Amino acid sequence: MIITLKDGSKKEYFEAKSVIDIAYDISEGLARAACAGEVNGEVVDLRTVLDSDCELNILTAKDEKGLAVLRHTASHVLAQAVQNLYPEAKVAIGPSIDTGFYYDFAHEPFSREDLDAIEKEMKKIIKKGAKIERFTKSREDAIAYFKEKNEPYKVELIEDLPEDAEISFYSQGDWTDLCAGPHLMSVKGVKAFKLLSSSSAYWRGSEKNAMLTRIYGTAYASKDELKEHLEQMEEAKRRDHNKLGREMKIFTTVDVIGQGLPLIMPNGVIMMQELQRWIEDEETKRGYVRTKTPLMAKSDLYKISGHWDHYKDGMFVLGDEENDKEVFALRPMTCPFQYYVYKAEQHSYRDLPLRYGETSTLFRNEDSGEMHGLTRVRQFTISEGHLIVRPDQMVKEFKDCIALAQYCLQVLGVEEDVTYHLSKWDPTNREKYIGEPEVWEETEGHIRQMLQELNIPFTEDVGEAAFYGPKVDINAKNVYGKEDTMITIQWDALLAEQFDMYYIDENGDKKRPYIIHRTSMGCYERTLAWLIEKYAGMFPTWLCPEQVRVIPISEKFNAYADKVEAQMKEAGIRCSVDRRSEKMGYKIREARLERVPYMLVVGAKEEEEGKVSVRSRYLGDEGMKDLGDFMSAIKEEIKNKTIRKIEVQEENK
Repeated sequence: MIITLKDGSKKEYFEAKSVIDIAYDISEGLARAACAGEVNGEVVDLRTVLDSDCELNILTAKDEKGLAVLRHTASHVLAQAVQNLYPEAKVAIGPSIDTGFYYDFAHEPFSREDLDAIEKEMKKIIKKGAKIERFTKSREDAIAYFKEKNEPYKVELIEDLPEDAEISFYSQGDWTDLCAGPHLMSVKGVKAFKLLSSSSAYWRGSEKNAMLTRIYGTAYASKDELKEHLEQMEEAKRRDHNKLGREMKIFTTVDVIGQGLPLIMPNGVIMMQELQRWIEDEETKRGYVRTKTPLMAKSDLYKISGHWDHYKDGMFVLGDEENDKEVFALRPMTCPFQYYVYKAEQHSYRDLPLRYGETSTLFRNEDSGEMHGLTRVRQFTISEGHLIVRPDQMVKEFKDCIALAQYCLQVLGVEEDVTYHLSKWDPTNREKYIGEPEVWEETEGHIRQMLQELNIPFTEDVGEAAFYGPKVDINAKNVYGKEDTMITIQWDALLAEQFDMYYIDENGDKKRPYIIHRTSMGCYERTLAWLIEKYAGMFPTWLCPEQVRVIPISEKFNAYADKVEAQMKEAGIRCSVDRRSEKMGYKIREARLERVPYMLVVGAKEEEEGKVSVRSRYLGDEGMKDLGDFMSAIKEEIKNKTIRKIEVQEENK
């Protein structure tokens, strides 16, 4: 057989060889570092035997897929350590994730002291250096094995596997787990790890199931890499919008109001208003007209759109179809409402495209375990829009929607932080989608071609499309590495039929339009969380709840400080005066901690000359400036939505 390696070189063998044997044949150093193999693009265990021509890549922890295997093995070491210390604990699942690994247990919550003890036990297990062995059992024997060990979650997993599934196990010494793999050859390969936290998690992610205890950890190939990651985690905690947003009085949450229902405080409202005014003005410039539609509708509307069949579980339903004459639901989207705005009058081909925009409040019944700060909530506001277009206008208008999204990202300073995804349907899950395969293939092809023409790198995600059409998702990661969708642009060639939408063409015939569902900036709450973490609260001046703070050096100069404040407010600049009888150094430190971009210190000389002494978080002490000159400069900075570079690091501390 011929084995083609990653660099294009070839190895010829006259007998079957395992991946690890081939790694040793290439180099002993490579074999020692190997975590898994990649055969024809599929990640496989090092123990996998190859007996035919193929392409082979030996994965190490320097590869993302190889690191995932190392972390998966670390999760097994964690589970063994927990059961060594707490024999009554039942094991559930323990996968690798983007930032490390976790394992779920049926057990009481673990304290930090418990995690430290588990870490010590893990080190003992690793020091013993047990080899990891893979074997299989029949379905019947596998179920019997875990019933004997009193592991109900493993039994349930096996029972849910297909009848013909290969049921594989991995053992390390005297501890064995159900697992598809792959894994390292030995637990010795887990050299640098840290247990990070413990939290609650529902079995299989459903609040209808038992509550388990989850332990999160991370692992790397070296202690230096682990140290670097832990330092990044500390920085992430510092930037975490859930913590920082509350400290900066941007939002809060209250148990009696409910999960996923944040209260936006005055500082947060100022920021959201700035974003909304900017977005709405920009959309108006680009030919959008605005609508305002109800927050709820009868179930009849959602049945026409298909949301009742495809999305009802994610909706807040008011009433019961068996007992109530009319059943309503809070809207999870605006599209069907705007369709009826379109249908309220007849349109000709000359009227299109019609671009409807709405700042929409939406409601989605997210699982309680999914709630997180401002990024995943049950009520949110979105820069929503729907374009009703002729088929021949679709590509241009879709590209223009991408351009608007890119403009928004550029103004916010986050264009380098996103990834683009072509979210496609899953032809193996036909019940989830409407429409024929030919329509899906055609529309996905159009989007693929557009992204290629625009030179936008993208990945293709099967099964992530809306039930009525494929879409472009623009995603970003939070400080902990979790990816969320920020902006969506969807191609819809199907719903116009269901709503009997049409336009009159040049021949006087009725024709179905196409529809683009899109957001320009996305969800305001999620964007706010993103910006808090991106800037660590040090927002561009135009977005800051407080843009200038005037600090008189003593009470004698309060009147001049008030005069400066009045001129600032007259010019539309958000300004306040710190009139407290505190020392200057204390007032300046407070303003820095509260992330005010500019401080204007005023005293006798400033009052006499009509000037201000400027301190900024960008350059530090900028010296004395004419008040008019300072106002002109900051007005220009706000107008242009300038993102200034912070050059004086001590100003951040």
